[in-house]
Amino acid sequence: MTLRSNPIPPGLLTVGAVTFTVFAWASAFVSIRSAGAAYSPGALALGRLLAASLVLGVLLLVRRQGLPPREAWRGILVSGVVWFCGYTVALNWGERLVDAGTAALLVNTGPILMALLAARLLGEALPPRLLAGMAVSFAGAVVVGLSMSSGDGGSTSLLGVALCLLAAVAYATGVIAQKPALSYATPLQITAYSCMTGAVVCLPFTGRLLDELPRAPLSATLNMVYLGVVPTALAFTTWTYALARMPAGRLGATTYAVPAIVVLLSWALLAEVPGWLTLLGGVLCLAGVAVSRYAPPAPRNPRTPVDGTPPAHAKGTRT
Repeated sequence: MTLRSNPIPPGLLTVGAVTFTVFAWASAFVSIRSAGAAYSPGALALGRLLAASLVLGVLLLVRRQGLPPREAWRGILVSGVVWFCGYTVALNWGERLVDAGTAALLVNTGPILMALLAARLLGEALPPRLLAGMAVSFAGAVVVGLSMSSGDGGSTSLLGVALCLLAAVAYATGVIAQKPALSYATPLQITAYSCMTGAVVCLPFTGRLLDELPRAPLSATLNMVYLGVVPTALAFTTWTYALARMPAGRLGATTYAVPAIVVLLSWALLAEVPGWLTLLGGVLCLAGVAVSRYAPPAPRNPRTPVDGTPPAHAKGTRT
């Protein structure tokens, strides 16, 4: 008798995609901090997006996926300009002024903004607790700002905080722009053409990249290539795969783990640890995100079996 192997459950694939994305994006904060010592923000963004576009272009050819349909291009263009270009440049600049852990803590206020935009533009639920979460996260951002202003960095560090928060806005906007486009195109198409759009927008930094490339140490250049291949080409593809199968607000909440991973990586690889006041503010930022996305368990319907199978009349209910 021949045994057929069972295919991997779709839910498990989605969990795997989210897990890979979280760890890849966490490593990106450390690589940006390292490569940013040799490359200016715009040049690093262009080099990263060019490397990613090359890998994604090869994947498109291998998978034989051509141009996405016209209906998807609005989301692709917005995501490419705002997320792939704007977010990348803002974060590169911000990480020249603050450490990797602090940048990750600030950027990951994005899920709150994502939930707001998803409610306004995509019709997703907007629970009252979102306002409470916003207040807590705002208080955390203020604490981080105070920690910067009380240190040696002065206003320059405050500029770094502002840039990281701007990156969070770009991140949230890009995710919301991608969500409707995924109804018309594949995750790979959305990622590839968004990335290529971002690379085109970053082309004015070509002169800086060509000037800095010969003088940069090999480690910085390898970090730039790594940023393009893993956290961008591969991780953005797995992100859009998961985004096509999960609500945008819920998926954004999975990035809670990124700052903790970044702090550990930056401590191990860069010998950087945020100050206690910065960490306190960052924890408040993440606590606000957690509050905004918390959903109390719904009481079990007495007509619902113990195994969770919904009654026949409820199977068509949207979840």
